[in-house]
Amino acid sequence: MSTPLLVIIGLLAIALVVVLGMGIVGLARNGGTNPRRSNKLMQMRVAIQFVILLILFAALALGS
Repeated sequence: MSTPLLVIIGLLAIALVVVLGMGIVGLARNGGTNPRRSNKLMQMRVAIQFVILLILFAALALGS
């Protein structure tokens, strides 16, 4: 894989960890009393994971 692609995947992985951490801290802090925010964070996490997988599969399919 090329270096720019690895940088993009790395940045997305960092974003994924940040969103996951925000969700865990939110649940620990107030017991998940705001389900709308928790749901939005989960949607963001799943979307980021989807983009990472899409990039990885495209890179593998194109043979870079």
